[in-house]
Amino acid sequence: MTPDASTESPFWSWHDVAVFAGLAIPALLAGAVFAQVLGLFSPVLKATKVWLSMGAFYALWFGGLYLLLKTRYDRPFWPSLGWIHPGPAAWLCFLAGPLVALSVGGLGALLRTPLKEMPIEKLLEGPAGVALFGLFSVVLGPVTEELAFRGFLMPLAVRTFGPWPGILVAALPFALLHGPEYAWTWQYVVLIGFAGAVFGAVRHYTRSTLASALIHSTYNLTFFIALVTRVGSNR
Repeated sequence: MTPDASTESPFWSWHDVAVFAGLAIPALLAGAVFAQVLGLFSPVLKATKVWLSMGAFYALWFGGLYLLLKTRYDRPFWPSLGWIHPGPAAWLCFLAGPLVALSVGGLGALLRTPLKEMPIEKLLEGPAGVALFGLFSVVLGPVTEELAFRGFLMPLAVRTFGPWPGILVAALPFALLHGPEYAWTWQYVVLIGFAGAVFGAVRHYTRSTLASALIHSTYNLTFFIALVTRVGSNR
């Protein structure tokens, strides 16, 4: 499939971006309540309530975006957000993720990023915790984050500010979103912002959000393997 007009020129507005952003907190709260209620019925569900909460959040938040695009513009969800096959570049994106991860690791060394226990490591408890962490970090996280930041926000920012300023505008909230996961250690926020800019460049030059999701996925997979290995060796 080749890029169509919806991937070249966003038809939505900054008002729509504000509406989508405004839906995040209610969706997050509703997801937390949903997981808490389910946890009352089963110890297994209670043990996975963080992941249930995140899954419900994604469903509600992107369900709102789907309704926004459908009811206000009568446009399809996936093509509108640039979810198209990038052609031969798909394999390059898939293989480039670990290279970006290595570059981020090198930059982290230059910034003297502290290696310490992070809040997210508490989620790696037991086989189920590791499996769910992997599912969300390697599959669901890259898909949803790329749709939100590079599929929805970035095209409008690029149209408004130009290519590289627009890419950076989308990378900033992406980096800040991950701040709590790393205890707001500034070096990690900078590194994630750098990775977000790389994902944005891939999205811009391939016109494909699927392409940026592929590189994001294998990038996360590289760090997931390293994190699981490190946590396992410390136990």
